[in-house]
Amino acid sequence: MLYERDTNGTVDEVCEKLCEATVAHHFGVLGIHDLKQKMADKGVSFARECRIIEVCNPYQAKAVLESNMAISTALPCRIAIYEEGHTVKVSTLKPTAVLALYSSDDLSSIAGEVEDTIIQIIDAACTS
Repeated sequence: MLYERDTNGTVDEVCEKLCEATVAHHFGVLGIHDLKQKMADKGVSFARECRIIEVCNPYQAKAVLESNMAISTALPCRIAIYEEGHTVKVSTLKPTAVLALYSSDDLSSIAGEVEDTIIQIIDAACTS
């Protein structure tokens, strides 16, 4: 259900690489959430770095939403970049697993395509 990679570099460096890879794979970056900063803004101290990057391919999102608007609760796709000990990890929920929760078998091919692309994006961001 989870695709995860360890990588070298800082969270900021990997975040930049991931954003570049996202665009190169014809997806868009809709937002980047710095969880450490968001918590600090609310007066909560959180020591570890964590970014959540929201990515989307609008054509595939449109097809999914036209089939089942309830799937909007799982969009856009999110990729996390975070510190785990002395390692930076990149992970995402697999779209095939997420869409399976909605019993929309007719969308399995789109979910597979999106998943393949997101894995390519993560792999590209994790190479030195």
